[in-house]
Amino acid sequence: MASLFFQRAGWSLQITRTSRSFAISFSTALPRRSPHSATASEARNTLRSSRGSASEGRPHRNDLQTNFKTTRVYHAQQARAATSSAAPSSSTQPPPPTERIQLSAEEAVRTDDLTSGLGDKPVVLDEKARQVDWARSFHGLSTEAFSKEAAEALLAPVGLDDIEVKPDGIVYLPEIKYRRVLNKAFGPGAWGLAPRGETIVTAKAVTREYALVALGRLVSVARGEQDYFSPEGIPTAVEGCKSNALMRCCKDLGVASELWDPRFIRKFIAEHAKEVWVEHQQTQKRRKIWMRKDDQVKYPFKIYTPTAQASGRSSNAKY
Repeated sequence: MASLFFQRAGWSLQITRTSRSFAISFSTALPRRSPHSATASEARNTLRSSRGSASEGRPHRNDLQTNFKTTRVYHAQQARAATSSAAPSSSTQPPPPTERIQLSAEEAVRTDDLTSGLGDKPVVLDEKARQVDWARSFHGLSTEAFSKEAAEALLAPVGLDDIEVKPDGIVYLPEIKYRRVLNKAFGPGAWGLAPRGETIVTAKAVTREYALVALGRLVSVARGEQDYFSPEGIPTAVEGCKSNALMRCCKDLGVASELWDPRFIRKFIAEHAKEVWVEHQQTQKRRKIWMRKDDQVKYPFKIYTPTAQASGRSSNAKY
């Protein structure tokens, strides 16, 4: 801090400067009179006395104005110094970075790739528990044959009216028909599917392993699968995966075994199926599909007859 001081007979000036501020202080002082001399002179000349009092009041008013201006300058300089001192600190010190959630490598893999599973592993029971852990156990497998009535219901020939044909020519039995056969053989509630592992979701399909349990015995183990086209279709694909596993487990019980016999398939296709040309009603794309002879083409397809359209073109050309 530096200070400079000037003093004269009737006034004094002090200048103070620091690193962040600059202050000026100015003051005036009149020589004091004795009360007797002042009273005597005022008694002599009243006009002079009034002029003297007026002249005495003027320096006091000027002193107030000077001090007021000096105070305003001082405060302005203080505010400017505070702003200039705060500006470099804000520019040199960047704001704190935004907090981000860092995922571990395992969590990142589970988010992008679901091949490790959906986190729905079966409950693992204690080794000393009385219940059978169907997620790991093979309890009752091939211990004895089922009753004659159950065997007749399981091995009954499949009805020709129950068989369906896919557009690509594959014959199949709807999954609800397998459940009806199991209910007829064992009774509702006497059989079930127990998951043997976690649901695995790949880029295009869902798969999971199931065990078919009937009358408290393990019957068969199979892995189901089902394709899907968008993430919103995963729940439906999981249910389709379960039905696919049920169909494969029923193979071991002989349910609808004809559908895996090549000779039966060829004979059924020749007698009960046909291949037709269809046209998509919106895109006008044409292709061949297989269907049962007693079925009809359903929307959005319609029967396409190229011979009829060709004859129509030729007849129109004549005219």
